[in-house]
Amino acid sequence: MEENHDYININKQTWNNKTDVHIASDFYDMEGFMNGKSTLNSIELELLGDITGKKILHLQCHFGQDTLSLARLGAKVTGIDLSDKAIERAIEIAKKLEIDATFICCDVYDAPKFLDEKFDIVFTTYGTIGWFPDLNKWANVVSHFLKPTGKFVFAEFHPVVWMFDNDFKTVFYNYFNVEPIVEDESGTYADRYSEITSQTITWNHPISEVLNALIKSGLEINSFNEFDYSPFNCFNETEEFDSEGLGRKFRIKHFVNKIPMVYSLLATKKL
Repeated sequence: MEENHDYININKQTWNNKTDVHIASDFYDMEGFMNGKSTLNSIELELLGDITGKKILHLQCHFGQDTLSLARLGAKVTGIDLSDKAIERAIEIAKKLEIDATFICCDVYDAPKFLDEKFDIVFTTYGTIGWFPDLNKWANVVSHFLKPTGKFVFAEFHPVVWMFDNDFKTVFYNYFNVEPIVEDESGTYADRYSEITSQTITWNHPISEVLNALIKSGLEINSFNEFDYSPFNCFNETEEFDSEGLGRKFRIKHFVNKIPMVYSLLATKKL
């Protein structure tokens, strides 16, 4: 598959344009976050366990809410993101909250050129891997940054979700990674009525591609889970069905619990 290197610049511009809209949105609830609310969900918290004193690398951290939530739990955290605007805002927010965290602006594939450390945990969640054409390269970066026996904690939207059109009426996209998906959109998942317009270039990645990439990179899969809900209300045609416990739960109304919406995995770097 031919790789279009311009996708990095196109997607970077999109995320730069989205950053301030997201910070101002109800979706990201900055007021609650600044007052101490964690943005982490039970799905990833169960995999993380006690992270006191752990060194964590957070890939694709956006403007740092999850990164700083990890730091609030006692971890020493470094966040990486492609968007320079998002990293600027992350640094500003960390200073305001007086939280010690490091933020680096770079493409994940290039991260080893910008950072020379090893970590106890590499962490990445929700809407991240679709921005990469080649998961083998991605998995190699994850493995590169892990100490021997270090853990990879990963939660992501299920590839089945990405097969449907925006209103979940028809199967519109291929489950498999066969070609780049180039789209023009108005608004954003955090504010559908925003006036911003943007182009994105993404790729669908079936579960087999994810698992095989991680296995090839020297990681051992310890657990793999699928969930019939999303902790975020970021799709059309959703309904909230259960808000007891930690976090909220959303499903596609007419699908109820018939499709997987999120998956998670825990993997360990072999000695």
